Amino acid sequence: MSKKLYIQTLGCAMNERDSEHIIAELEEKENYSLTDNPKEADLILINTCSVREKPEKKLFSEIGQYSKIKKQDAKIGICGCTASHLGDKILKRSKNVNFVLGARNVSKISQIIHKDRVAWVDIDYDDSSYVFSQKQNSNLKGMINISIGCDKKCTYCIVPHTRGNEISIPSDLILNEAKRLVDNGTKEILLLGQNVNNYGRRFSTEHKKINFTQLLHEISQIEGLERIRFTSPHPLHMDDEFITEFATNRKICKAIHMPLQSGSTAILQKMKRGYSKEWFLNRVEKMRSLMPNLSIGTDIIVGFPTESEADFLDTLDVLEKVRFDTLYSFIYSSRPHTEAASWCEDENFKGLVDEEIAKERLAILKDRHKAILQEDNAKLLHQIHSVLLESYDEENKLLEGRSDNNKLIRIHSLDNLVGKILPVRICKINGAQLMGEFI
Repeated sequence: MSKKLYIQTLGCAMNERDSEHIIAELEEKENYSLTDNPKEADLILINTCSVREKPEKKLFSEIGQYSKIKKQDAKIGICGCTASHLGDKILKRSKNVNFVLGARNVSKISQIIHKDRVAWVDIDYDDSSYVFSQKQNSNLKGMINISIGCDKKCTYCIVPHTRGNEISIPSDLILNEAKRLVDNGTKEILLLGQNVNNYGRRFSTEHKKINFTQLLHEISQIEGLERIRFTSPHPLHMDDEFITEFATNRKICKAIHMPLQSGSTAILQKMKRGYSKEWFLNRVEKMRSLMPNLSIGTDIIVGFPTESEADFLDTLDVLEKVRFDTLYSFIYSSRPHTEAASWCEDENFKGLVDEEIAKERLAILKDRHKAILQEDNAKLLHQIHSVLLESYDEENKLLEGRSDNNKLIRIHSLDNLVGKILPVRICKINGAQLMGEFI
């Protein structure tokens, strides 16, 4: 009789992919089956995020809730970035946690579940060549890791301290996984890495020289693969070779997440991002000249230490010039083991931004972005998009899918056409919601 696994995933797409690996490993090697009810689970896993402080604080509240409802002999395990960061401190703080497994140690999941009160959080561990178990059935959309870790030294970011140094996954493993997915019905693949376009900088085994642009081209040659997406590229590595492949390769979706973080060159220097406001805008202009309908998303931090009103206005200026399609924006959150945190801990440091000012700036940023979306969405009426149909609401006879440039579109249909890619005309716009019709 199979055991039941419940897993809660917090954070980014990398964590989602790690959870997929964990599920497949436990299904194949330990006879677990997935449940959406933690009360019936024999093993409860929380796959954590530590990019900001709030999710980390929420972790111990979640542990407490699961401890109250779990079966008597059920185990609780903590995985992911917060596991890497806090390690055995989690065990010391909560007697109900059985084990802690770091983000760099996912391949050890089938071993650690047989241990009790242990923490395995080696951020130097290399599983870049490990072949994970695979789920028997592929989805319409699939994710593939192309690298692990991060070599950047951004002064606000804890990720290098939770996922270790960057190592690229061998291209033959990536291509084999992509072919397997496509053979099992996957039509769209999302390539994952902390800085995907830095791919090929370092392998842990002998490997042919290859960069991200070349990898994209090789993956696009897979017969039956319809779409390729990737996240997240670093603006610093967006050279002309990459942009040309991105623009001309018909299988690469014309949508990109391009983390800005700040529109101020002075703040970008303090963040150690490696590029300027002008470089970022130049790359956007280059891409939009080749792909007028390109969708661009971004991340922005407001209230970073020393951010002045002029710095914030620079960020608003980039927002106006680029008109981002998606925006994830946050107030700066000090994270341990980061350079910026050491500034904030220095009692002589005078650069902290008042919390109320930071909140006001965030509200201004979000409000202006919302207005931009309304203005730009109004222009989409009657446009025709190629849409991959991803889900069907049988009760309301409503299909939902995404365009090549990542617009979410809903279409009334009597037929379930999930899996097809069809031309759709935008016929109605209700705020951010786009309704379409087949042509």
